Amino acid sequence: MTLDLRMTGVPATDAAEWRRPERYWPGLTAATAHLDAPVGALHLGALRHNALDMQRRANGTPIRVASKSLRVRGVVEALLEMPGYRGVLAYTLAEALWLADTIDDIVVGYPTAERGAIRRLASDPDFAARITVMVDSSAQLDLIDAVLPPSRRETIRVCVELDASWNAPLLGHLGVRRSPVHSPDDAAALAAYIVNRPGFELVGIMSYEAQIAGVVNRPAGRPVDGAVNRWMQSRSMPELLERRARAVAAVRAVADLEFVNGGGTGSLEVTAADASVTEIAAGSGIFGGHLFDGYQHFTPAPAAAFALDVVRRPSHDHATILGGGWIASGPPAADRLPRIVWPEGLVMEPREMAGEVQTPVHGASARGLTAGDRVWFRHTKSGELAEHLNEFAVVEAGEVVEMLPSYRGEGKAFL
Repeated sequence: MTLDLRMTGVPATDAAEWRRPERYWPGLTAATAHLDAPVGALHLGALRHNALDMQRRANGTPIRVASKSLRVRGVVEALLEMPGYRGVLAYTLAEALWLADTIDDIVVGYPTAERGAIRRLASDPDFAARITVMVDSSAQLDLIDAVLPPSRRETIRVCVELDASWNAPLLGHLGVRRSPVHSPDDAAALAAYIVNRPGFELVGIMSYEAQIAGVVNRPAGRPVDGAVNRWMQSRSMPELLERRARAVAAVRAVADLEFVNGGGTGSLEVTAADASVTEIAAGSGIFGGHLFDGYQHFTPAPAAAFALDVVRRPSHDHATILGGGWIASGPPAADRLPRIVWPEGLVMEPREMAGEVQTPVHGASARGLTAGDRVWFRHTKSGELAEHLNEFAVVEAGEVVEMLPSYRGEGKAFL
């Protein structure tokens, strides 16, 4: 069976299965009971809901699938069969070369120093036609030429990354530290340099507004933080809209661009409204990690989750789960921990929390657990979950209808 997300999705109503935890999580438990833990599950109805809701939020602007946020080739390819999804944003060149066997439009979202992968790209006309690499300085072009000079290789397609961060009054730099190309003049100068340099073709611009797409604006229990984040986003986006439009116009004056990429799952609506953007990169919202519970303008379904086994009872009030320390990247904090979602009412021990080998829990629900019972977690982010699992069980109508390998399950660990 090939994963198909094109069917009519489950509507975002109170009747949606995931809105009834007492049915949703036990249903996943029953469907996957024959599988040994750790169990990774993808609920097909929830996946369809998320894919369709992201399509709706993008309002006609094509979505380039951010593979880092999924790391399951079967899901990436299924999304590309849906209207509204076009191309892949990869996270390494080695990954892009692997995906390019079946996908013909891949942009590598970060500059590369993978010399072996550069040689493969530059030596193969099919790869060179399918893959675009990211640059933000002449040094990255020099590295490519050092591997193979223009006279001995294919022309390399490149995309310039425009820094989308906001230099806020008093607060300073808000966003991520990525490209040094910040102003329209910076972008125009680099574009002109690329156009005049042999062996390269400038085909796109990318900018990722992380302070908008990747910052929650309704964090649970932190109303002040939410208000500050909403204030920041309401002022950062207008600045970016004006600056990005001028940068795109300046680059288009010297190069015939195929695409202008922006945004992310958290900013689909506002990025789609930017007339200078032709596509949006997004992927995390498909799986719906619990990070996205902190946004006020959309609510993805918990389509991806993992289950671990209870293996011991150290006391009447405690149960111990085997594993659990699947910590997400980012600033170390409680919101980087996996969230226990079923049984409800389980609390991690403050002095141990989620452990590599064991996770003790207490709470009223812990008293009823016994060895072999399943506990369901949601990971903070989306794609990182796949680094712990060889495969996901795809569940529909209470049954496992397919087993999909992760990148890890296909023997790949790109980063």
